[in-house]
This record gives sequence, structure tokens and C-alpha cells, in this order.
Amino acid sequence: MHAITIPEPGGPEALVWAEVPDPEPGEGEVLVDVAASAVNRADVLQRQGFYDPPPGASPYPGLECAGRISAVGPGVSGWSVGDAVCALLGGGGYAEKVVVPSGQLLPVPEGVDVTQAAGLPEVTCTVWSNVFMVAHLRPGETLLVHGGSSGIGTMAIQLAKSVGARVAVTAGTPQKLQRCAELGADVLINYREQDFVEELRAATDGAGADVILDNMGAKYLERNIKALAVNGRLAVIGMQGGAKGELNLGALLAKRGAVTATSLRARPPAEKAAIVAAVREHVWPLLSDGRVRPVIDSTVPMREAARAHRTLDESTHIGKILLTTAG
Repeated sequence: MHAITIPEPGGPEALVWAEVPDPEPGEGEVLVDVAASAVNRADVLQRQGFYDPPPGASPYPGLECAGRISAVGPGVSGWSVGDAVCALLGGGGYAEKVVVPSGQLLPVPEGVDVTQAAGLPEVTCTVWSNVFMVAHLRPGETLLVHGGSSGIGTMAIQLAKSVGARVAVTAGTPQKLQRCAELGADVLINYREQDFVEELRAATDGAGADVILDNMGAKYLERNIKALAVNGRLAVIGMQGGAKGELNLGALLAKRGAVTATSLRARPPAEKAAIVAAVREHVWPLLSDGRVRPVIDSTVPMREAARAHRTLDESTHIGKILLTTAG
């Protein structure tokens, strides 16, 4: 088979389409013929040499994929050759074939084609696990999503609205904010021109956000605490703004707030399987009836993954960028 390899870390040009050995499914695993994968920030970090795959995972980038099962390993039940699936991966999505633990498989939702389904596993699992399983967003509460036009942001808007929450977003251009509004966002904040703490307080009569989903990390830590409502929950899922920040415990105590930080890729298979099962139960019905949809920016041949990475580096996209094995 062919896969995107990284002979040496670097810029987008470091991604090399090469012939590699076919993987074989082991106990509890299936082999998926990949139709498409999707580009995530973690792939960029891996390309740059800053984010190695967890032990035992494929060395190739790609944290999600969609396609059809071509082989079933021993000990697998409930899945058959030919099933259309999408999957949460520890790596290996940028390839024509990938081995997946059966607990990390999801059926392609009704009404979603197999290519678009490749952009669902990472965002749905990230949003559901952080916003709902950890931060327990409830109807009537306010969620602030940083990077509202990203793949994670566009899914967070839709899922929060589906449970009756109010959604505020930050984004860097009027076009990105307009797309967020079309998805249901109630409060639109241009972070280049506005202070999100002040704008959020004005929009909530001074209360702030009950839950904040943050991809920035250190750069936003102090202001995120200021933006929290009493009993608010800050869920940190990224460090685009740095890894080390100073936390004012007095301010956090005054809010009776909580700060959590999670990653998805390195979790044990059993934890990933539990998240995938919760997503299948709670999110998949919303996808099947059309209340929630994947937001796709563009589709690029997988062999041209460098072009997709340049788009992500430029941050001009809205939603997910997909890579297809066809073409």
C-alpha cells in the first residue's frame, strides 16, 4: 500500500507519499481500506517532530479515517467485511489501509457519505468527551468556543445547540464568524478586534460562560478564568498559545471554577472505546436525522497532503480538510 511518511520532520514538504508494508489486523482489530482521512493540528505537530504516535500506533499521521472493512481479526464481533465505517485512530489515517481496534469503529451515519464521514470521529469524540462527559454542559447554559470556525468549533456549536445551550464563539474574520452564526452561534467575537472577556460579559449580563472549550492554552488562561461564570468549567484541549501559564488560584476559587486538560490520542484503548460508544449513542442519531452535519472546507488527494497542511498552516479554512485516497 501507499501512505504519507515523514522521513525527516519539517514543513509541509516533509510529507512523502511512499510505498510501505500492508498492515495486518491482530486480536480485536479490523483492517479498513481507507477512502478518506482528515487533517488535524496533531498531524501538523507530528510532521514538525513534536508529537510522536503513542506506543504501538501506526507511525504515519492521521487520527481518523473512513472506508470499508476488508478483513476482521480474531475476537471481533459486530463488524463484517464490507461494512462502511469511520474510525478514531492513534495514527495511520494518511494511508490506503489501516488497522483499527474494533472499539474505535463507528458506522458511517445515515445521510453522510463515506468521504465526509472521515471528518467526524476526532471532532465528535473530542467535543462530546470534553464538553459533555467532563464539563457537563446543560440546557440553558452558555458555552464559549475558541476557534469556532475550526473542525472542533463547528461541531461544538452544533452539539451545544442540540441540547439547548447558548453558544459564544471567537474567530478571526467576519467570514468565519458568519459561518459560525449559520451553524447556530449566538454571540460572535472577533478576537483580532474585540476582547472576548468584555464581549462575553456584555452578552451574559456579567455572568460569563458556564463552559469554555479552549484550544489556546497558556495565552488565554488568565482571561479564560475571568470569563468563567460562577461554578464554570474550563476545558483545555490545545496549546496553540503556549504550554506554560500562571493560574491565579484566588480568581479560580472566587468562581468556584474547575480547569481540566485532556488529550485524546494517548488515551488507553478502553477509554477511547468508552468515548466512541457514548458518541455513537448520543451524537450519531443527530447526524442521521440531519440536526448535526460535518462541515467540510475542502477535499485534497492524499498524495498531496502537503497542500492540505499548507492550508491548515495558513488558517484560512472553515471546518475540516479531507484527504482522499482516490485520484
